[in-house]
Amino acid sequence: MKKLQDKAKILIEALPYIQHFRGKVIIIKYGGSAMESEKLKKSLIRDVALLQSIGFKPIIVHGGGKEIDKWLKIAQIERIFKDGLRVTDLPTMEIVEMVLNKISKELVGLLSEFGVKSCGLSGKDGKILQVEPKDREILGFVGRVVSVDSTLINAVLNSDFVPVICPVGIGIDHRSYNINADDAACALAEALRVEKLVFLSDIEGVYRDYNDKSSLISELSIAEAQKLISDGSINGGMIPKINSCIHAVRNGVSRVHIIDGRIEHCLLLEFFTNRGIGTAILNG
Repeated sequence: MKKLQDKAKILIEALPYIQHFRGKVIIIKYGGSAMESEKLKKSLIRDVALLQSIGFKPIIVHGGGKEIDKWLKIAQIERIFKDGLRVTDLPTMEIVEMVLNKISKELVGLLSEFGVKSCGLSGKDGKILQVEPKDREILGFVGRVVSVDSTLINAVLNSDFVPVICPVGIGIDHRSYNINADDAACALAEALRVEKLVFLSDIEGVYRDYNDKSSLISELSIAEAQKLISDGSINGGMIPKINSCIHAVRNGVSRVHIIDGRIEHCLLLEFFTNRGIGTAILNG
């Protein structure tokens, strides 16, 4: 009986969050170790299926860097990065687009296993993600999102499908462009003014001191985040991610969360517990 009562308490704790997020659009940026482990992948997709079944409107935006690297190696195409961005010539772009669309369809298949209707989309479909070249001479076909057309996404959501979106955009020249997945997720979140944007990462969240794991920050204002960047507490690859989060919050996203995608059922822990997990970035 005690175990049953404990389960009932968990459901009661989740009730206000279910009520709050019912009918709300949320974006999950899926990447890191959660994409590489079959166990974590199934855990995440099961979480998304649960969220959708109780009235949330989830959107998955995914990357696929390691899988792209694998196929570039098979195709004997050199892997080149500049300032953290993949230099993308035409042969590389063909591999990028092939792999990202393949991952989308795999996720659609997994969602189907859990009874969820979903649709794999590229940012090119319906001109969802319209881009301009970041630096054609140096980076090639790497795009910066300049506008978002949410018509197709809204149609998919209104039909109770889960959109699974890969970060390939379309340029004014009608060519395909590779987009950083974090940037794509933020651009979509801003355009849709989503209730919550969640980044799955390979760290627990943001630390005041990365070497002190007890210094994890649960909530962070924009001003506090900028201070941590300026004093060096946030550095390296986290800087562009945090800057993307700040931009999203400033442009209409209610909350942005960075959580550890290596934890099973991390989405449920984030959405349905009083404290949540990871770091939330808020306006202020």
